[in-house]
Amino acid sequence: MTKPSDAEARRAIKPVICYPTNTLPAPDMDRYAAAREGMTKVSEILAAPREAACFEVPAGHIFRISSVDGPQVGDLNLWNAHDLNERFYSGKTRALHGTHITTGERMWSSLPALRPMATVIHDSLGWYGIDPYGGSVHDVIGTRCDPYTGNLLKGGHYHHCCHSNLTRALADHQGLSLAEAEPYVHDVLNVFMCTGFTRDTGQYFMKASPVRPGDHLDLFAEIDLLGALSACPGGDCSSEHSSDTAACHPLKIEVFAPTAGALDGWSSPAPNAYDGTHGS
Repeated sequence: MTKPSDAEARRAIKPVICYPTNTLPAPDMDRYAAAREGMTKVSEILAAPREAACFEVPAGHIFRISSVDGPQVGDLNLWNAHDLNERFYSGKTRALHGTHITTGERMWSSLPALRPMATVIHDSLGWYGIDPYGGSVHDVIGTRCDPYTGNLLKGGHYHHCCHSNLTRALADHQGLSLAEAEPYVHDVLNVFMCTGFTRDTGQYFMKASPVRPGDHLDLFAEIDLLGALSACPGGDCSSEHSSDTAACHPLKIEVFAPTAGALDGWSSPAPNAYDGTHGS
């Protein structure tokens, strides 16, 4: 490989942001804060270690994911509660907001709806920022640990990875077979997971999560949601995932009704307004 004479000039070209977000509809964070301030808990469920749990959140309600017994990361899937084909779109969320999301940023749904599904309204780990390694928390870059990649890299059949956990939970909740449920399982929001890309090789890395018992992430449901959360078999992902040896802990999911009157005049976002003709 011969390095061209103008190599450094080519590398020095400044980047251009692909999707400037200054024209995105801004979330009404003051309204969401008012809804959260006096919210009332209506349900609670635990995702057991190395297992997943499904939960439902009506539009306009708030759901909280919490660390309870020890440092633990979770893999989150979201669907439109009335149409599983509309699901969280991690790739577009990443393109709009970056590799990790926090307060004021949104989880967007798949095409053709492409609308906000949930908005992060409080993040107790918001202080973490980006560390010296380029790591941050709540990533939309990892896909989820799965048995297929495990089989490819190491052989064997490990069933308690997040993909399988989410598949079992969705199948049980919806009364589907595993084969029917699996195609709806999708790339995740890695809640509490601390990740980034190495500077030298560009490889995806994980490191011990900074999450501690009591830390939580609050999200506002923009539409009626069905969620599934897997308590990852990697625990805090300090050493490995898809493991029966890592220390793992449950994750708590709570659903809250908003403060009375705080959402007067609010309505769920409509599906994307593109006409769907594709130039035909």
